[in-house]
Amino acid sequence: MRRSAWIQMVTAVCALAASSAAPARMRLADWVVEAEDPAARVSERAGVIDIDTAKGLTLWWRRPVTSPVVIRFEAMAVRAGGANDMVSDLNAFWMARDGDGGSVLRHPRSGAFADYDSLRTYYVGIGGNRNSTTRFRRYVGRAGVRPLRPEHDKRDAADMLQPNRWTTIRPSAISRIVVQRLGWSMSAASRLSCSGRSGRTPARPT
Repeated sequence: MRRSAWIQMVTAVCALAASSAAPARMRLADWVVEAEDPAARVSERAGVIDIDTAKGLTLWWRRPVTSPVVIRFEAMAVRAGGANDMVSDLNAFWMARDGDGGSVLRHPRSGAFADYDSLRTYYVGIGGNRNSTTRFRRYVGRAGVRPLRPEHDKRDAADMLQPNRWTTIRPSAISRIVVQRLGWSMSAASRLSCSGRSGRTPARPT
């Protein structure tokens, strides 16, 4: 799979601590890479991260993110004749913690999708299952458990990825957990408040 992504974090309602705010331009050094395939390639140019991998790969933003926060990123599934070009599986986790409540960076994972079941996190997967499903979930920190409400399981063609076209995703954690994309919005109740809950936020193509 090959993905290009441009990512931006902005504050919402209450100001983020300076240590949580994203710089004006992303650098590859700001991210931790977990790649299932040792041959995977991740590069950055002019603020765009290019991911070229045959298997699962996760990018974790290194700094803790505290609510309330709005995250905005654009991503493109590349179809240009490359060996790993496939229009499928653009995933993102936000407000993520390990199952024990600690940082997700304490226990590195392989990049394989199932390795992330043990997180406590919110998740959106666009164009999963070979670009046939788009889903929003709250992970509860138990392996093999991926709760899914019927209203958060989208299957219309308009909800899937389009090859070589930028799509804008806007996850947020304010009074509710919300993920927005052009044409739709999905949300879940949250206990988040202005006192905040920290987590890690990745751009996660798998």
